Amino acid sequence: MDYVAPTDFIKKMIDAGEAKVFMSTRDTLIRAFMAGAILALAAAFAITISVQTGQPLAGAILFPVGFCLLYLMGFDLLTGVFTLVPLALIDKRPGVTIGGVLRNWGLVFAGNFAGAITVALMMAIVVTFGFTQAPDAVGERIGHIGEGRTLGYAAHGAAGMLTLFIRGVLCNWMVSTGVVAAMMSNSVTGKVLGMWMPIMLFFYMGFEHSIVNMFLFPSGILLGGQFSFWDYMIWNEIPTVIGNLVGGLTFVGLTLYATHSRTAPSRQKPSAVGAVREVKASPVAAE
Repeated sequence: MDYVAPTDFIKKMIDAGEAKVFMSTRDTLIRAFMAGAILALAAAFAITISVQTGQPLAGAILFPVGFCLLYLMGFDLLTGVFTLVPLALIDKRPGVTIGGVLRNWGLVFAGNFAGAITVALMMAIVVTFGFTQAPDAVGERIGHIGEGRTLGYAAHGAAGMLTLFIRGVLCNWMVSTGVVAAMMSNSVTGKVLGMWMPIMLFFYMGFEHSIVNMFLFPSGILLGGQFSFWDYMIWNEIPTVIGNLVGGLTFVGLTLYATHSRTAPSRQKPSAVGAVREVKASPVAAE
C-alpha cells in the first residue's frame, strides 16, 4: 500500500474541490443521484443485517461497503463536497467563486435527495410487497428510526436541537476523514481500508448523516412512521446539514489546509555559537 504524504494529498483535496466547481450541471446531478442511491442501499443493507442478526455492530461493520463503492466510482455526496469545494475558494483558484461553491452544493443536495428518495420508494415496495401488506421487520425498524430521530429530539426542545447539531458535526468529521483517507493511498486496497474505519465509526455511534437520513426518514413516512415531513425537515434534515457542513469543513478541510498547505514558519533553532556562550556564561552567573 503506497502512502501519500499529507503535503501531497492536501493538494489532491484542493484540486478535487476545484474540479467539482467547474463540473457540468448534468454530470454533477448524475454523480450526486448515484451517490445518494448507493448510500441509501447501503443503509438498507446495514439495517437488514442488524434486524436479522440482532447485532447492530454487524450492520455498522458492513455499511461502509456502500461508501467505498460510490467513492471509487467517482460519485459525490454532499458531506464530501462540504469539505473539499470550499478549499478551492480559500486557495484562490482562478474562477472559483462563492456562487460556484453554492451552486455545487445545491446541485449535489438535489441529486443526493433524488437518489435517496428513489431507493426509499423501491425499498418500501420491497418490504410491503407493493404496499399490499404491513411492513416486515426491516420496514418496522426503519419507521421507528424515523420517529425516534425526529420526535425524540423535539421532545427535548433546545437541548434536543443542540444534540442533533453536534451529532451532525461529529458525523461529517468522520465521513470527511474517510474521504481524505482515500486520498492517502494510490491503491484500491489502501483507499478502502482508509475509508472503512471512520465510516463504520459514525454509523455505529448513531451520528447524523444528511444523505443517509434522506433515505431513512422518507422511508419511515412511506412505511407508516408517526411523524410528518416537516418534523423530518425541522427536527432532523436542516440541522443535520448545517452540522455536517461545520464538522467536515472545520475539523477536516480547514485544519488540514492550515497545517499542510499553509504551514507556519518553523521555529528557529538556537545557534551553536549562542549555545556555547550560554554554557560558558552559566558558571559566572552562578558565582
